[in-house]
Amino acid sequence: MTVAVPAEDPFPSVAPAPPFDVLRSRSPRTPLIFSSPHAGRLYPADMMAASRLDASEIRRSEDAHVDHLIEGGRALGVALLICRVGRAYVDVNRDPWELDPGMFSDAVPRHARSSSARVAAGLGSVPRVVGDGKSIYARKLRFHEAEARLAAIHGPYHAALEKLMRQARRKFGVAVLVDWHSMPSAATRAEARKGRPRPDIVLGDRHGSACSPVLTELVRQELERMGYVVALNRPYAGGYTTQAHGRPNEGLHALQVELDRALYLDEATLGLTAGFVRLQSDLQSLFGVLTSQDWLQRLGQ
Repeated sequence: MTVAVPAEDPFPSVAPAPPFDVLRSRSPRTPLIFSSPHAGRLYPADMMAASRLDASEIRRSEDAHVDHLIEGGRALGVALLICRVGRAYVDVNRDPWELDPGMFSDAVPRHARSSSARVAAGLGSVPRVVGDGKSIYARKLRFHEAEARLAAIHGPYHAALEKLMRQARRKFGVAVLVDWHSMPSAATRAEARKGRPRPDIVLGDRHGSACSPVLTELVRQELERMGYVVALNRPYAGGYTTQAHGRPNEGLHALQVELDRALYLDEATLGLTAGFVRLQSDLQSLFGVLTSQDWLQRLGQ
């Protein structure tokens, strides 16, 4: 398949419905599903009105262009779920009630008061900061604003993903989800400072609980064969998506893939580098291997 470099994306815009796209063929040929929760570039008006950041600053949280890197999977029969709304507005790869009570001017129900490390860092389901640590908002939010975002985007996104997983398992006997992300190069440099190999790609299967090791090892072997340095579960073991949808004992397998942004992106400008074409081509080769598998047989369902 010929790879293509996408046109430059506009800066944030007011987000129309729908907040995500489900892209699939009428007659699926594979149980594979690709999701991209963090590449969204749309920012609703209520967020922009409350933000202290300008258009370029607010995009620091995006897994920029990951949707373009994986879109070739559709031609091979893979179902795609692409979140179009920026993760700075609502992060669909977090538990929905992973919220920071300090962000709100009114009382927060007990079930929505989280003390997780992600919340402490300002990166809950409604983030307080963007990727480089700058505070997003010029005012405190009202709790109903967070509730509305979660109801409009987070809940429907995961309902759509659960539906895709169930449909794949019903048709093929198994569902195989790959959740695609990109990671700041600073995270990979931090691994090197700890005396570990600096990874190009990190696979997260929640330490074996989210998918069969057959899936993890196949992806790792193929990527290493292409020359990439691959790490497993460090520094990213998988987020809410792999936790919620990866249930191997039910025939539902989920693997998270983190790509070093330095492989394809100028992290300062979010512009594509020459590495984009190579990475997209390599991933397309990986997709070919994945879609050629008899997953029911390989996963032993």
